[in-house]
Amino acid sequence: MKKYIIVFFLTLISLVSALSQSLAEKLGYKETDKLLIIHADDLGVAHSQNIASFLAMKTGPVNSASIMMPCPWVTEVAEFAQKNPNADLGLHLTMTNEWKHMNWGPLASKDKVPSLINEFGFLYDNCLSFGQKAKVEEAEIELRAQIDQAIKMGIRPTHLDTHMGCLVFNSPELFEVYLKLGREYKIPVMVGRLFVQAASPAFKDKITKDDIIIESILTANVPNYESGMAAYYEKTLRNLSSGVNVLLIHLAFNNAEMQAVTIGKEPWGALWRQQDFDFFTSTECKEIIEDEGIQLVTWREIQKVMYPE
Repeated sequence: MKKYIIVFFLTLISLVSALSQSLAEKLGYKETDKLLIIHADDLGVAHSQNIASFLAMKTGPVNSASIMMPCPWVTEVAEFAQKNPNADLGLHLTMTNEWKHMNWGPLASKDKVPSLINEFGFLYDNCLSFGQKAKVEEAEIELRAQIDQAIKMGIRPTHLDTHMGCLVFNSPELFEVYLKLGREYKIPVMVGRLFVQAASPAFKDKITKDDIIIESILTANVPNYESGMAAYYEKTLRNLSSGVNVLLIHLAFNNAEMQAVTIGKEPWGALWRQQDFDFFTSTECKEIIEDEGIQLVTWREIQKVMYPE
């Protein structure tokens, strides 16, 4: 009897220890290690976006990307995924369409999601309009359609994130759907600690022990672009926090196609994306990562820890 009691307590201690581990420790690192996912957004928007991202993932430290399923060049991404089954590809869940002349609608039948579309049948061009007009149950129909379409096309999503933050910054009910779908499909969902700290209790209450919180989600903004992207990225890498961090970037070539897609919007436009590509395929970037002792990790690793097969 004494032997069984000892075994029981040892098992209990082991379980408590596992539950109290940080995400870094669950991945096999120390809590003080600097871990980084370099994450290319917006795959599927354009051929330029795709090929720049594929090249950066093959040759540079960029080790993850996310796909916008309603976009016109998504089949090219599906082909890449099938040829590169170990590529870390998630879904950039898309509820908006911000470009002037390139427009897309929902993947779900429009008669099932009328609150998600404008008078022309396209998704709204901003998160505020989406949040004000979208019915939560219709948003869930569309989100499921995007995840199911990816799986049907042979893509095995390693994570979910949200284009323009629309599922995080609107309502607690939309945030709850975002988290719920991750748990249901066994796909990690991107949520940052800064958001959780600033969020109201209505949002915080939606987070459970089965969800993960990323230490920081970092991305360049307009002032960083105006003062120099390379300088921003160097400063970001040299001041990285310990724990798991995600650096969101946008890779494309400053060519005629991307200039047409992003016409009228210099922020996050073709030149911005070219500068992202230039930095993250540079020798300088690789040297900074090595100098700072940064360990590159992937969403696929996190997925295996969260949802072991």
